[in-house]
Order: sequence, then structure tokens, then C-alpha cells
Amino acid sequence: QVQLAESGGGLVQAGGSLRLSCAASGRTFSSYYVGWFRQAPGKEREFVAAIELSSATTYYPDSVKGRFTISRDNAKNTVDLQMKSLKPEDTAVYYCARKIGRGAYWVPRSFDSWGQGTQVTVSS
Repeated sequence: QVQLAESGGGLVQAGGSLRLSCAASGRTFSSYYVGWFRQAPGKEREFVAAIELSSATTYYPDSVKGRFTISRDNAKNTVDLQMKSLKPEDTAVYYCARKIGRGAYWVPRSFDSWGQGTQVTVSS
């Protein structure tokens, strides 16, 4: 069993940057996918980024491509999400999650373990 915990959220002005971290405890990240999702009030959970840990292949939707970067920090055993050029529409609770089975990396139900989330608020 792995426990995930997000950190690094906060309030930032439009155009600013934030770095989120997802820390794993219980079991370390190994050859799985780790994804970041976000959910704004009244909206469905939305795919933001994913990384396939054995190859470090990364995936992004068009809405964040070029602005967000997902990466693994082996020394800290975290998967980080660097966000730049933030927009008010990026405001949401951000979650990290782990996928070990089949299923598309952009689909939330493909992921079996989730963190509690961290709030990101971008002011205009």
C-alpha cells in the first residue's frame, strides 16, 4: 500500500509559478504511472499530467502543454509538477495519483491510490 501526499499549493497571481510535490510513503514509486489531476468546484476531475516512471515518458493535455512540467525527484522520492504562466482557469484542487494496472493514463478511474489534494488559486 502506498500513501500519497501533495504539497506546494497556494495563492499566486496570474502569470506566476508554483511547484507541487507528491510524496510517497509506505512503498516507493517504482515502475508505475504517476499522474496529476485537478478538480474545480462543480467540475469533473481533469487530467493535468502523467509520467511513466520506468521510461520517464511524460504526457500532458493541450490545456497545460508548454506551461506544466512533471518530473521525478529520485533523491526525495517525489513526483513534482512545475507550473508556470498560471491562469485563473488553473484554479482547482490538485491531486496526485498512482496507476499500476491497465487503463488510460488520462482517466481518473485508472488510478488506484490518491492523495488528499492541495489547493491552487490563481488570481487575475
